[in-house]
Amino acid sequence: MRHNAGVTSATSPTAGPAAVQPGTNRPSRSAQSGARAKSEPAPVRAITGPEPSEGPCADDEAPPARTNGEAGAVGEADAERAAVTTRLRLAGGSPHSAPPSVSDRAWPEIPPGPRPRLIATDLDGTLLREDKTVSPRTLAALAAAERAGVTVFFVTGRPARWMDVVAGHVDGHGLAICGNGAAVVDLRTPDRERGVPYRFVRVRPLPSATVLDVAERLRRAAPGTQYAVERTGGIHHEPGYPPLHLDPASSIAPIAKLLGLDSGPVPQPEESEPVLKLLAHHPDLAPDAFLRLARDTVGDLVAVTRSSPTALLEISAREVSKASTLAQCCAERGIASEDVIAFGDMPNDIEMLTWAGRSWAMGNAHPEVRLAASAVTHPNTEDGVAAVIERLLA
Repeated sequence: MRHNAGVTSATSPTAGPAAVQPGTNRPSRSAQSGARAKSEPAPVRAITGPEPSEGPCADDEAPPARTNGEAGAVGEADAERAAVTTRLRLAGGSPHSAPPSVSDRAWPEIPPGPRPRLIATDLDGTLLREDKTVSPRTLAALAAAERAGVTVFFVTGRPARWMDVVAGHVDGHGLAICGNGAAVVDLRTPDRERGVPYRFVRVRPLPSATVLDVAERLRRAAPGTQYAVERTGGIHHEPGYPPLHLDPASSIAPIAKLLGLDSGPVPQPEESEPVLKLLAHHPDLAPDAFLRLARDTVGDLVAVTRSSPTALLEISAREVSKASTLAQCCAERGIASEDVIAFGDMPNDIEMLTWAGRSWAMGNAHPEVRLAASAVTHPNTEDGVAAVIERLLA
């Protein structure tokens, strides 16, 4: 049953790439060279009751040749990449090699800065081990941080319905930013009316008409692309989308019908749920090539990123990212970016890592993530997050 009580609307502050840059003298990262054009920010909905109800909600073509200006930017990026690579190697690491062993007490590097007031950490490939559990050492480090008065935020591409398992491992402390910034979830307060162990605090949805436009454009550019739609209540996908073993689809239909734009005379209940993400999968393209193609094709309409090792893209409302939603949450608590530390491993973490005052890429991180972060720590399999927290609290 759908319920509409307790829903209020608000407009979010502009939180695009320029709005969330930290007040530091760190140079801009080459990974941000494909920044999206400025636009009106995505709407923010504060949800004080049950979730809201809305209206119906590679080919072989090469990317365009670079202009002279773009070529100059690439040259600057190459120089910056070389400088960062040198810094990493001097610190004992490399963008393309594992960090020193855990026994090396000088690792990980701790750049100078104030004692953190907030820790923002990605989950998969970062805080979690490969079996999707939290190690005892990491649990102890998080608990020590909270005892010291440091707030912990989980900032993930996961949907809210996957957070109960993680919350159970970490005693349900703190808020979670889910869907790459599309939702803020309170892990401590169950929504008994919906029967879930979390409560939506805020959502930043994608308009259905925009999703359909993006899907049609991208499919023309990359025939064979298949889509799934992530809503607050579940996931829905096209017939050709890869099978979902962990999270079976609530419905399977062509994209227009999934969006409620071709539903016939009787709309389905899920069509009123906010769309948080569009997922795009391609069976043949390389992941980074698909990401570049999508940003070139639809980056004027939406935010495109990825966190999967496969050619699976995560598409959110323009100006929505882990960084922009984290910036809003911090501003509400009077916490400046320089008082935040962040951890991540994949391209969907890059903006968050560059926004935070200090940040660490995991030893297993994507090369562009290593370049974006302030420093590199151990891989997720070697308690890289805990190693940094322990040194900061020592």
